[in-house]
Amino acid sequence: MTHTPSTTPFGPAVGRVGLGCMGMSWLYREDERDDTASVAVLHEALGLGVNLWDTADIYGDGHNEELIGRALAGRREEAFVATKGGLVVDDLAGRRLHRDGSPAHLRTALEASLRRLGTESVDLYYLHRPDPDVPLLESWGVLAELVAEGKARRIGLSEVGPDEAAAAHAVHPVAAIQSELSLWTRDALENGTVEWCARNGAAFVPFAPLGRGFLTGTITGADFDATDFRAHNGRFTADAVDANRAIVGRVREVADRYGATCAQVALAWTLAQGPHVLPIPGTKKPAYLRENAAAAGLTLSAEDVRLLNGLPAAVGARY
Repeated sequence: MTHTPSTTPFGPAVGRVGLGCMGMSWLYREDERDDTASVAVLHEALGLGVNLWDTADIYGDGHNEELIGRALAGRREEAFVATKGGLVVDDLAGRRLHRDGSPAHLRTALEASLRRLGTESVDLYYLHRPDPDVPLLESWGVLAELVAEGKARRIGLSEVGPDEAAAAHAVHPVAAIQSELSLWTRDALENGTVEWCARNGAAFVPFAPLGRGFLTGTITGADFDATDFRAHNGRFTADAVDANRAIVGRVREVADRYGATCAQVALAWTLAQGPHVLPIPGTKKPAYLRENAAAAGLTLSAEDVRLLNGLPAAVGARY
């Protein structure tokens, strides 16, 4: 099944389910990185209408943007490309980063991203995280300048709440907010960020909508390779995995009623939060790409949405 175009904050040409590209380069099973296979997945995504692609300059310290640039050679206008700046890699192998929201850094960062992506402009540029040492409006101001210069068509924020969003929006429209949202991470619903986006014409873009793979029901233990972020995450310890099985069990009950997969139900739940919600599940596998894309055609009943709203909280911190 391919995407059915619908009206989103980015227009009808952008599919409701996007693609988080980070895992093709960084954090998840880096020992399995295969650029040729990833380019093939990216090309298949375009055919399925999965054309909202999310990356950032820190994902593999530029590797992920270069990969997307390779995939889009001669096909740039087929994809809606979102990237981010404002984090700096100190140690790639050790995954140590620091924030830099200074105007000088953000300007330099976007120009470097454009070179790696092989494009003159990105469709959406996010401040990856606010920098506590730089006033948010200083960072936002230079992003607005980059829009005026034609280097970004839209700008957004990542991991902010409604108050920060409103302050930025008063200076220049916030086109999107990206934060984690899934059946086991609901902070953005509870703090009003998803609602703020709906009221202000912004997209809300959930990352990790499949709970870093857990909500697919395919993770049965805590045996992760050392290159995998989950090996050191509190929700993926042996005890947490055992405790969190109850969440997947309930999701599977709903999935069985629709003849769907757990992943499709988890994505359908995020889509049910509003037409402005555009999840970006990540995958390196063609079969999972197709499965995720098909979730755009699954509509849950109000009763099943309420049932899923009542799932227990996840055991373990998300970071």
